[in-house]
Amino acid sequence: MKVRTEARPKMTITLSRNDVLAWARPMKLQIRDPRAHDLAHRLARLKGLSPTEAVIAALEAELARSAEQQPLPGRVAEIAADLRDMAQPGGRDLSKDEVDALWG
Repeated sequence: MKVRTEARPKMTITLSRNDVLAWARPMKLQIRDPRAHDLAHRLARLKGLSPTEAVIAALEAELARSAEQQPLPGRVAEIAADLRDMAQPGGRDLSKDEVDALWG
């Protein structure tokens, strides 16, 4: 009796570095806060995502927003430059007594 075996078609799987890293990473983040749970589910419903995808999207958006935000010294310098541009010509420096009087 002969057993007939059929050759299986070869299958190629291509994985990116991120796929491999995602499988290799341990899952240690557990959020047990009811408010966080509710927010994740609300965002998931609004966006049509799973709660996990909603959390990832929210974290990525916040990281991107934070990276674009200008540091405080830069913002203050920009405001100071705008105020200098708006100042009328012909101003004068204040004396120490005048400054002290302004501060009370």
